[in-house]
Amino acid sequence: MRTRSQTGFEEAPVRLFTAVWPSREALDHLDEWLGELDRARLDPATAGATGFRLIPRERRHLTLAFHGDDSDPEWHSDRLDRRMARVVRKEPEVFAPRLRLRGCGFFSGVLWLGVEFAAEDDAGSLRRLVRLAGADPGKYRAHLTLARWSAGATDKPALRGLFETYAGPWWGADELSLIASEVDGGTRTYRTVHRVSVPG
Repeated sequence: MRTRSQTGFEEAPVRLFTAVWPSREALDHLDEWLGELDRARLDPATAGATGFRLIPRERRHLTLAFHGDDSDPEWHSDRLDRRMARVVRKEPEVFAPRLRLRGCGFFSGVLWLGVEFAAEDDAGSLRRLVRLAGADPGKYRAHLTLARWSAGATDKPALRGLFETYAGPWWGADELSLIASEVDGGTRTYRTVHRVSVPG
């Protein structure tokens, strides 16, 4: 749905996606690690990356499926519940995968952290959760977007050198969240509108 701000200008549409939030321990570890990156190393590594900015902690997640603009939260919540109930009955191989954030990569203007799985079964379980969420697991690459910039080189060797050694703590992805991405007063925020537990 599109909303109108207090200034009278139309805000961006609400965008829905299904995601996994990292554990508190995983986010704490990443925050601590980022805090140890001194400006003497970070500033040269981001030179030429116009508008470089880290994604705030409260928006760091693993997207499983996008549902587009103006999607109906109630419809997607009901579908997620139905699909998970069916999985619990018929697909015992789907369980909360154990994973951690490790290494990095780049999209255009994006720095992301990769995902390492504790075992091959964990990788398979996440792919099944991607299918359950409504996306194609064959085209899925698990990652957490950590930083963005508006212009400059896509793959910066200096940035890669800083972040490719990162390895966070292990955690279990035991909950799927349906999230609304909204713009209020020019600021984008994420709001969890529905949660469903993943079998342990």
